[in-house]
Amino acid sequence: MATRTFSFEFFPPKTAEGMEKLRATRKQLAQLNPKFFSVTFGAGGSTRDRTLETVREIQAEGSEAAPHLSCIGSTEDSIRDILNEYKSQGIRHLVALRGDLPSGSMDAGAFNYANELVAFIRKETGDWFEIEVAAYPEVHPQARSYTEDLVNFKRKVDAGANSAITQYFFNADAYFQFVESARALGVSIPIVPGIMPIGNYVQLARFSDACGAEIPRWLRKKLETYGDDLPSIRAFGLDVVTDLCDRLLAGGAPGLHFYTMNQAGPSTTIWQRLGL
Repeated sequence: MATRTFSFEFFPPKTAEGMEKLRATRKQLAQLNPKFFSVTFGAGGSTRDRTLETVREIQAEGSEAAPHLSCIGSTEDSIRDILNEYKSQGIRHLVALRGDLPSGSMDAGAFNYANELVAFIRKETGDWFEIEVAAYPEVHPQARSYTEDLVNFKRKVDAGANSAITQYFFNADAYFQFVESARALGVSIPIVPGIMPIGNYVQLARFSDACGAEIPRWLRKKLETYGDDLPSIRAFGLDVVTDLCDRLLAGGAPGLHFYTMNQAGPSTTIWQRLGL
């Protein structure tokens, strides 16, 4: 059986206090020996320096870092500069994304889609980087159809992606269906499910509405019954997400990618419950 890949995602903190907190989180999660830590990147490079700083620290701590690179609002020169910067830091792993259009900005820049970014990275740097791309088991919110979304995903793979990480979801069947459809199109790269631990229902609902991830009706209704009782939401959320991970791994998922929200506790607990 192929080695399964486990990874954790962070966002670059805005404050010194946030940086300290993230260092403690990384220290805890590094004990689980993940393949890499990924670090998000704001639209139009708005967090570029903080992303780079966080990535440098991760590498210095002896873990593999995979910075996100979103291309919306960027020029070829600005992306080239970032690629050269990462190469000079010895970074070999990227998450290549389109990113969201910054509000009020209609100019996408030199790249309209992630497949164009992947092709550009390959043209500029050859095989230097291992490239992850995004996948949407429940369909990208801006895609016109399921089929169009799959074709877009295949474009990214054909442009040179090594593996994919999905948007988070709570319906395992959506993931299995997506993988089956992608395989039928000839996509053979690993498609790793993205996992969102449930800690705060209001925040989760807001995120999910924004990114098109579906919270099944039964799950919404059940979470609503807890009101502001965060300990109960977390306890129930841990059960739901652990079951989901269990099902995914049993069904052949090639690993798990945790959206940590810069917290170690929930992901660590799920990890321990799964006996990984």
